[in-house]
Amino acid sequence: MTDLERILPLWREIDAAGQDYVLATVVALEGPSYRKPGACMLLTSDGRRAGTVSGGCLEAEVASRAWWLTANGPTVQRYSTAEDDGDRPYGSGCGGVVFLLLERRPTARPLLAALETAFHCRTQLAVATVLEGPEIGRRIFAGLDRDSPRNPPALVEPFPSADVFLHDFADSALESRSSLEKQLLVAGSEARVWANYRSARPGLWIFSAGDDAQPLLRLARELGWFVVVADGRSHLATLERFPLAHELHVLPIEELPGAQSPGQPNRPPAALHSLQPQDAAVVMTHSFEQDSRILASLLALETPPAYIGVLGPQRRTRELLAEAARMLNLHAKATMAQTERWLARLHAPTGLDLGAESPETVALSILAEIQKSFTAATALPLRKVRAAAPVPLGENALSKQHAS
Repeated sequence: MTDLERILPLWREIDAAGQDYVLATVVALEGPSYRKPGACMLLTSDGRRAGTVSGGCLEAEVASRAWWLTANGPTVQRYSTAEDDGDRPYGSGCGGVVFLLLERRPTARPLLAALETAFHCRTQLAVATVLEGPEIGRRIFAGLDRDSPRNPPALVEPFPSADVFLHDFADSALESRSSLEKQLLVAGSEARVWANYRSARPGLWIFSAGDDAQPLLRLARELGWFVVVADGRSHLATLERFPLAHELHVLPIEELPGAQSPGQPNRPPAALHSLQPQDAAVVMTHSFEQDSRILASLLALETPPAYIGVLGPQRRTRELLAEAARMLNLHAKATMAQTERWLARLHAPTGLDLGAESPETVALSILAEIQKSFTAATALPLRKVRAAAPVPLGENALSKQHAS
């Protein structure tokens, strides 16, 4: 379960009751830190909290001072996690500096509403936030459908003309798919603005309702992913077996390629209608007929998912792809070449080499490779990855502000 899955239900509860709250958001770092910019923690007036802004070393300190620090409005505060900086017992272990934006309900509410909408709609989001001056806490959002009835009123009001620079900056972060920081003209004066890019919530499509699909579902849900289970075997694809699935589908054979009339265009089955380009799909029914038809359905999509994995040896996957090509009515001469092109795009066998032997370790192997694919990471041991040089104290704009 992710921070947002903990924060949003608590926020909905206290916001509906009209209670005030404090939202703490990591907006900048110096040196190493357990949490990255964008991480949030929600604090309630009765002492509850959800989410984290560190590895556990800062939360109590932030909570103890957050209410009086925000008495006059949003504020950015510096917190050190160095062992010799501050009076926390036993040190903290990270050794860096974290800058937190602390704010109350008036400015935090639109942000939490936007995060909730983006989370449930599985869409990317960019949030441009002013971090300095009298406009601190002012925000513009990019990436949400402003005409959607699901968006709260706070997000669908027209942009004030004075926010044109914030609007463009948020759009830039969304277009570049990266967080940005810049001095911008806000309400007539320059201020530091941070545009936080948040990628869309990933989805995992498990094409199997067998026993080995269950740990894959559980682990993916722990990661906060949207998870769909689909299988043609109605006696296996049941809510009793997969209560954690966001969607559960029985795949009718007549909707899959190979079962349609000759010459009839292959239409994707209804179960794939909510599949998005950023999603992952794993084909693992252990049935040659099902796997080949499912692969044909996925490969025939105008925009296939970002990751398609196939369980089992590559020899079997070649045979599945050859059968998929036949179902899609490809000419025999083109079948072999197309099979090789498809094979180059697939992750077959799916997963990383972790020495997996049980369904649980196989699930870990598969999700590790999907995570690597989503983030374009190396999957090397961290001790072999060259860490980025820490930003020297005083170079960061926020550290300059607090040093002055």
